[in-house]
Amino acid sequence: MGQAATVLYTAKTNTTGGREYGLSRSSDGRLDVRLSTPGSARIGANPEQLFAAAWSASFESAIAIAARERKIVPPAESSIEAEVDLILGDAGYFLSARLTVTLSGLERDAAKDLVADAENICPYSKATRGNMAVTITLV
Repeated sequence: MGQAATVLYTAKTNTTGGREYGLSRSSDGRLDVRLSTPGSARIGANPEQLFAAAWSASFESAIAIAARERKIVPPAESSIEAEVDLILGDAGYFLSARLTVTLSGLERDAAKDLVADAENICPYSKATRGNMAVTITLV
């Protein structure tokens, strides 16, 4: 990497039962979720939903960081709609995603700049870059 890095936080979870009948709990007890497969009638979130929630939350925080760096008042109302597809192809399972960003009350060019900056700040966007198809749309 070439630069000093500091671990800010380590999430630790324990999952048993996999995606179909799983339970996932965090070491601090704040996350305690039943898992299920997409489309199942069984109570529980699926891993794609959890990934979409985590990424959209991180991306919205990245927009706020970008706004502070640009000395722009962050929009009072913003939202990120994340869609994560679980796909089965010839090479096996893979993911694709779409993020739809709404930044109410900002000039269009300023909003575009914040989204572009957030793509470079958000650790989930960095992790997925080049690894899966991602579309980010500003509405």
